[in-house]
Amino acid sequence: MVSVTTLEGYLTKNISELCPNGYANANDNHCAHFISHALGFRFGYTCGNMKRGLGPTACIRVQEVFHRCPAVGAWTSKPIVLIQCLVFTTKATNVNLTTRTMVNVPRKHVGIFLNDFIYHYSNSRHQVVRQTPEEFSHHYAAPRNAMFYGQLPFVPAL
Repeated sequence: MVSVTTLEGYLTKNISELCPNGYANANDNHCAHFISHALGFRFGYTCGNMKRGLGPTACIRVQEVFHRCPAVGAWTSKPIVLIQCLVFTTKATNVNLTTRTMVNVPRKHVGIFLNDFIYHYSNSRHQVVRQTPEEFSHHYAAPRNAMFYGQLPFVPAL
């Protein structure tokens, strides 16, 4: 779990300020990279695979994060009691909810939902931002803007 205070502290920060391994290529997508550092997701393909550093590594692939979520679904069916979760956006046909898989396509994005806001790394602004779900739903133009929730994967204590 991550707190609002922690997420608010990330606002306006560039990925270069968040990745202790120095993986901060401005031409790369860092949405999964950001949420993985914030939530401690060390699984899958990580920033450590891209650039060797001394800090903890973090997953950099949206589809790998999606698959690790214990439960996923359409955003409109998110249980009301799920007050903290991940939120994904991509074309609906890129997602298979039964197998919890997402096709590896360029237009997919992820953020952290908490207290009615979504915190995510804006690749166009090169910083962490906070948006309402309505604002986030316009991250991509239709039909690439279907939204999905994902229950947070379990992260063992390090």
